Amino acid sequence: MSRWIAAALVLMVSPAAAEEASFDKALGDFRELHRAEMRRAKVAGSSFYVVRDGRTVAADHLGEQDVDAHVPVNADTIYHWASITKTMTGIAIMQLRDRGLLSLDDPIVKYVPELAAVHNPYGGTDAITLRQLMSHSAGFRSGTWPWRDQDWQPFEPKGWAQLAAMLPYTRVEFKPGSRFGYSNPGIVYLGQVIERLSGEDYEVYIDKNILKPLGMYASYFDRTPPHLLPHRSHSYYIQDGRRVAAPFDVDTGVTVSNGGLNAPMPDMAKYAAFLLGDPARQAEYDLVLKRSSIEEMWQPQISAGEDFTQGRMSKTTQSGLSFFLDRSGGVRFVGHNGDQNGFRAYLSLCPDQRLGSLLAFNTETRGVENSEANRKTAESRVALATDALCGAVAGSPR
Repeated sequence: MSRWIAAALVLMVSPAAAEEASFDKALGDFRELHRAEMRRAKVAGSSFYVVRDGRTVAADHLGEQDVDAHVPVNADTIYHWASITKTMTGIAIMQLRDRGLLSLDDPIVKYVPELAAVHNPYGGTDAITLRQLMSHSAGFRSGTWPWRDQDWQPFEPKGWAQLAAMLPYTRVEFKPGSRFGYSNPGIVYLGQVIERLSGEDYEVYIDKNILKPLGMYASYFDRTPPHLLPHRSHSYYIQDGRRVAAPFDVDTGVTVSNGGLNAPMPDMAKYAAFLLGDPARQAEYDLVLKRSSIEEMWQPQISAGEDFTQGRMSKTTQSGLSFFLDRSGGVRFVGHNGDQNGFRAYLSLCPDQRLGSLLAFNTETRGVENSEANRKTAESRVALATDALCGAVAGSPR
């Protein structure tokens, strides 16, 4: 009889064992590719985490955070997360919405009246909404600041007054709501909404309402505080086959809501766990943003498939509210990427599998271009390879 019981137990656990074997195989294949691409493309340093069911189940740190001093990458290494900051800006807008301070369909000029000076050949600027800014469909240009080609020029404009002075010379590029057009200044305008409604600097508001509640104590914006400076990664570009240093520890100024976040991997793993959700911690997570509001951000707003610089760089990509959305092999993907000053970063979530990955590089091997060729850079090849991790467990919805 015991033999039959043992056989029955094997049948009961086999699906779970098979899933783990599939996941382990996918993780091993990914790690091999990650290391090979780093060597081939001369990437100085990179880190990779997998968060599953609220726990970090894989943590890789490769190469060096400072090539000249030969400082290795480790769990304390602080990367620049660039445009992944935009997801926190979106969460802040949703927090203010849930507190009854705004509606997503309010016109942006209600909170930032200076934008009435923008030239809109498609109608009144009062028709441009917060929702359109969050989904990159408001019609504003991509770049924030056109002057950064001299060493003496600031990395980004320091204050709002500099951007406000440019508004009468700013044109809406397409009919708001008609299509996707990735816009950095659009997110800066949302940062102004956060500051004006909360009465606090953007950095202070995010620290109080997202970073501290999630226990992200080593995360911050812009210039590094002295006690964390030894852990701050340098960054690099590959130019003519050589690795050259990018400016160290830059200040994103008034564009902070667009791309100012710096954080080590363990802190970002806490952020990914929050986004994925956990029924056992939902009361705690709801203090930051309730689950229904996060899911609302993950509803498609407009196709983003013509822009290979953002999201998952796929013709099927859609823009939600401050997140990019896609489906591949029956798996739903949610995430955002970031690139600035030699850093590349990727946040990729598979909510139905309660699994997510974080990937950061301190070296940009080739400039981003709006072409399918963008999928072939070393960083993109590694980032897209994380899909297999979700596919390995996709047969077991949680």
